[in-house]
Amino acid sequence: MGVAIGIACGALLLGVLAFLFLIRTDPADLAPHRSRLDQLLERRDAIYENLRDLRFEHRAGKFSQGDYDETRQMLEREAARVLAEIETLTGTASSVAGRRAPRNAGTGEAK
Repeated sequence: MGVAIGIACGALLLGVLAFLFLIRTDPADLAPHRSRLDQLLERRDAIYENLRDLRFEHRAGKFSQGDYDETRQMLEREAARVLAEIETLTGTASSVAGRRAPRNAGTGEAK
């Protein structure tokens, strides 16, 4: 009877040691959880970056005018939706025009 208890205790000790030293935690478990606002701000930034990339690629000749216009409009609609949701969450009005420098109509340069 004493040998069986010793074997059971040894097996339990091996199991505990294996759990402590061999099981690795998932990095996602340690990462802070992002709020809905954080997710929306990241999405907004990604959309703006996509718009810049789209404009660059269109100027480089990779997109036809029709494809460019269609994709740009889709991204602008998505940006408007995300900005509206950000406004709803924060209770503030954010203006896309307020974030950009005004341009002179004739020269295309910032004022």
